[in-house]
Amino acid sequence: MKNSYLFIALCLLGYACGGPGNSATKSITVKGSDTVLPVAQKTAESFMVANPGVSITVVGGGSGTGLTALMDGNTDIAMSSRDLKADEKLKLQDKQIAFEVKTLAVDALAVIVHPSNPVQRLTREQLEGIFTGSITNWKELGGEDAAIVVYSRENSSGTYEFFKEHVMDKKNYSSSVLNMPATGAIVQSISQTAGAIGYIGFAYMTPEVKSIEVSYDQGQSYVGPSLETAKDKSYPISRPLYYIYDVKNADKVSAYMDYVLSAEGQQIVEQVGYIPLSR
Repeated sequence: MKNSYLFIALCLLGYACGGPGNSATKSITVKGSDTVLPVAQKTAESFMVANPGVSITVVGGGSGTGLTALMDGNTDIAMSSRDLKADEKLKLQDKQIAFEVKTLAVDALAVIVHPSNPVQRLTREQLEGIFTGSITNWKELGGEDAAIVVYSRENSSGTYEFFKEHVMDKKNYSSSVLNMPATGAIVQSISQTAGAIGYIGFAYMTPEVKSIEVSYDQGQSYVGPSLETAKDKSYPISRPLYYIYDVKNADKVSAYMDYVLSAEGQQIVEQVGYIPLSR
């Protein structure tokens, strides 16, 4: 009987000290895309409530920042709003990192202006002209005679890369574009600047800015960003959002990953303002 009590006591001690089968000391770091950030924060908070032995730290900074951290072993999960680049895949291969990419949501990338701006719609070609610098005044677009102040994310951002590739036809941004370190900074700047324009993940939309309808058929039809238009794929600037992790850490992150992709996790995705995956 004494031996039985001793065995139970040792088991309890093992659990209390973070022994096998216990997650009391488990810590997970998630780093990268500002677009993915709201989803990561909300799902991490909810997961930690249900799993009090797990601590999840979520940090933004851009997709490139998260992927670099993954390569350097400084994060368990990288958040990204774009696909991996060829050189990033090569670097991961060189570091002998076998990686897994999981799609967790879809985003409608919104083009935004100040609410007082009378311009309601723009073609892809006009957006290209604005961000490359060939269009510099709102009167060229049917608006007021006012200079266009262009805001963008900095080049470590996956949204920066996605917008350049899918909206600007891979052309370079104008040197006059104001690069911002975070999506929230773009929202704040445009809400305070009458002639401003920029782009943000749909979850960052607020009444302080106005979204623009966009045409990808040279002005024949225009569609604005919303959960509905992203779901039915009628809004042309939509993209997947990703979690990327080292396969060797699969056991560490799998419970949280499964939660994000579960019905409850995908409900949080929609509550945040992104499009959940079809289940």
